[in-house]
Amino acid sequence: MIIQAFLRWAETAGAADRAKAARALAKAYFRLRPDDPQKQAALHAMIHLLDDPSSAVRFALSESLAEEPSAPRAVVLALAEDQPDIACPVITFSPVLTDMDLVDIAGRGSSMTRGLIAARPELGRGVAAAIAEIGDTAEAVILLENDSADLSRYVLKRLAERHARSCEVRNLLLDREDLPAEARDVLVREISRALAGSLLVQATLSAPRIAYLTEEAATLATLRLVGNALSNEIPLLVQTMREDGRLTSAFLMHALCSGRIEFFAAAMTDLSGLDDRRVRSIMATGRKHAIRALYESCGLSREISEVFVEATMLWREKLREVQGSGEGIFDALIERYPRTVDTYTTINELLDIVESLQRQEYRDMARAYAEQTAYAA
Repeated sequence: MIIQAFLRWAETAGAADRAKAARALAKAYFRLRPDDPQKQAALHAMIHLLDDPSSAVRFALSESLAEEPSAPRAVVLALAEDQPDIACPVITFSPVLTDMDLVDIAGRGSSMTRGLIAARPELGRGVAAAIAEIGDTAEAVILLENDSADLSRYVLKRLAERHARSCEVRNLLLDREDLPAEARDVLVREISRALAGSLLVQATLSAPRIAYLTEEAATLATLRLVGNALSNEIPLLVQTMREDGRLTSAFLMHALCSGRIEFFAAAMTDLSGLDDRRVRSIMATGRKHAIRALYESCGLSREISEVFVEATMLWREKLREVQGSGEGIFDALIERYPRTVDTYTTINELLDIVESLQRQEYRDMARAYAEQTAYAA
């Protein structure tokens, strides 16, 4: 009878009074025993308030139910799909909402609603994946700034793929220690494109020079990325580069000559389709004809595959001579394939590109060392 009286009173009471009554009604609901008939009546009254024309009343109800694990699910779900300012408390805090509920709300809701979900404490992986897939740049920023959100490798990669043009998103991603190599690779390439499109760069350099420098910078950045990637990240990075057409013979040769063997072996595994252990066994102990067959199965021509075989044999020698170091492979390779002005072959072209990459990498390393020394001083 008390609830019926409340509903009759609500028909004539002002919005401020109704908001106070909504809070009192929610408190009464949680105090009542499950078997008390008034508890069911209180639930019906709260459902009735969902249609209240005043947003203040509905907000009061949302705020009162937000952190209660025993809040009625039907009311919480309805409030979560109300206008964003009313939905905010329950979307942000309600333990009643499951990850599936949040994914559904994100799919049906507005950008502001998805932003509220992205900011929710302890956000689950599935919900974060949904936001990463359909959210705009602002929602991506909120998600990345949510330190308690569980962001998987897939989520970080999708954020990089979809929002790499946003400087704010790029910076937030690059600051993360758990950023996977394939996502970092996406960002590096986008930064290279952004530099190439800079008005200052375009006004200073010619188009061919910009294209050359951009490609060179992206390649060097990828080489550094390859060298720093974790073992479990390398196969995905290889796959991404293969799909983008960036696993060139020159890049692979430089990886081999510079001692990035984990990456090179993973590339051979991906390109050949053979088992990883089989590929590593052939590289480490196989005869020359077996190594050549492996490389040719990856798409290398007979002429080029012979150079890769020689580089592999040199790598073996260097490992035996210098306790695990792969330094000096390229210099030894140049001695075996001398270049002359009047004879320019595919091998010469390959070695020229690798030498250029190596030279630029050494310059970058020297520059980084000089900067660190100056900073330490």
